[in-house]
Amino acid sequence: MSAGVLAQFTRRPPPPGERCELCGEPLPDEHRHLVDTTRRSLKCYCPPCHLLFTRPGAGQGRFRAVPDRYLTDPGFTLDGDGWKRFQIPVGLAFLFRNSALDRFAAFYPSPAGATESELDPAAWDAVIGSTRLAGLLQDDVEALLLHAEGGKPATCTLVPIGVCYELVGRMRLHWKGFDGGAEARADIEQFFERVSARARPLPAGAEASGAGNPGGAP
Repeated sequence: MSAGVLAQFTRRPPPPGERCELCGEPLPDEHRHLVDTTRRSLKCYCPPCHLLFTRPGAGQGRFRAVPDRYLTDPGFTLDGDGWKRFQIPVGLAFLFRNSALDRFAAFYPSPAGATESELDPAAWDAVIGSTRLAGLLQDDVEALLLHAEGGKPATCTLVPIGVCYELVGRMRLHWKGFDGGAEARADIEQFFERVSARARPLPAGAEASGAGNPGGAP
């Protein structure tokens, strides 16, 4: 993994008193983010500045506003056979499309930190590529967060990419050994409880727009 890709997963929650990286205004604890698609990094912005980049083509496409939506599809399940096709050795991963590289990337926790997995395009197409959540997924700024445990079918939630950065930061802080340890597992459980509480199920029959479409929110 390149140093630039790894660097984006080391970001910690903003310290008290952090300011908007565009106008310098003080930021609240809960604030919005932009992805710098050139440097592959996440930046903190105030609501008015964030709004400037919500239109397609703003900032010449370099900066993309991160949406604030959490979506699940009650009609989709990912069983053990599907998970095996991704060849991810642990029951936790997130997938997103890197527009600069024109491919999907998968990351999962390991003792070394966030590890990138080679995602077979055929596996993506067969397992998840035709789902409604994959159809709604926006390049660079959203991810599909997968979580499997106890032999149960994996959950799949469309989340803002910043949520995945937060998860990796938490894992780097608590992860021990190959399975993470009790402290990491407890922290991850609390994290997914919050994600589940915010997630909104897609209505039955809702149509998905193409991946990468900034206007694809239902």
